[in-house]
Parts: sequence; C-alpha cells; structure tokens
Amino acid sequence: MIKQKNTEITNTPEATAAAKRTERTKKLVQCAMFAALITVGAFIKIPMPIMSFTLQFLFTMLAGFLLGGKWGAAAVGVYIAMGLIGLPVFSEGGGISYVLKPSFGYIIGFAAGAYVTGAIANRVPKPGYPRLFAAAFAGLAVVYILGVGYLYVIKRFYIGDTIELMPFILYYILPDSLGDITLCVIASLLSKRLIPLINRR
Repeated sequence: MIKQKNTEITNTPEATAAAKRTERTKKLVQCAMFAALITVGAFIKIPMPIMSFTLQFLFTMLAGFLLGGKWGAAAVGVYIAMGLIGLPVFSEGGGISYVLKPSFGYIIGFAAGAYVTGAIANRVPKPGYPRLFAAAFAGLAVVYILGVGYLYVIKRFYIGDTIELMPFILYYILPDSLGDITLCVIASLLSKRLIPLINRR
C-alpha cells in the first residue's frame, strides 16, 4: 500500500512538470558547458605534417553524441551566437562580419553535424561502434558539405578567387581530412563509454 501511494505521488502532474523542468535545466547547463568547451577547442591546435587542426570539431561531435541531436545543435548554436554578438570565441575573433569569412561555413556545419551525429547515435540507449562510427562520419560529411560549399562561394563570388575545382579540393579538403577522421574515431571511442552512463543517470 505504501509503495502504491508513493508511486501515485510520483506520477502526479506537478511531479512530472518538476521533473521536466529539472531535465531542461540540466540540458541548458550542459549546453553552456559544451559551448565553453567548443570555444576552448577553437584555440587548441594539434600540429600535423601538412597543417595543424583544432579540437573544435571534437567537442561539437561530443555535444551531439552526449546531448542528442537537438541539444547538441543547440550547444553549437549558443557558441555561434556568442561569436556573432562580438565575443572573440571564433579562432579569428568574432562579430557579425565573421559571416563573410570563408571558414564560417564550417562553423554552421558544426551545428548541423552535431544534430546529425546525435540523431543517429541516440536512436538506441547503448549504441555500438558501427552506429557510433556511422554517426560520426555522417556528421563529418555534413560539416564538409556546408563548410567547403560556403568556402567556395565566398572565395569565388565575394573574394574573387578563381581557383579550379581540383586544386581547391586538394588544398582545402585533403589536408584536413586525416585530422578530422582521427577526431571521429576518438569521439566514437569516448562516446561508447559515456552515452550509457549519461542515459543511466
């Protein structure tokens, strides 16, 4: 009888609403935390033989993996909003004029990629490595499609650079791909451990 009464109290509309508010507050805190991590990641450079890369993409992927598609994209959206209002959170500063920089397409791609990664990975409570790798590389593909497309448009029609397609690919895509593939693997390995822990909590 006591257990039944406790269950009834727990399932009241007030208790359900309170639980939803608590969950929403937790997600907002996590979004702020990942926005801070993405900011830090933009300034952590890992040297490579051809060119260096930052840890920004790693944290945007983890946002999707650990917060889910919707909240992962929201975390990246907070980061983008911070930069566009003038905070120097982007690798080259901040401000609304940053939208005219060729690299801004990658920042947009981070939000879309986080959503795709999170949506694929979190369809099951305990995703295995095939799903995690598929989610990571699907998110990477989205980042590249938006990033490279935006880069090409800005360079071609705003800056006036008439670079041909094949040299463009060789110069702007291939040098970054090795580092980004490595980050996909790292994020997948970390998420295999962390997603079940977060879902259990």
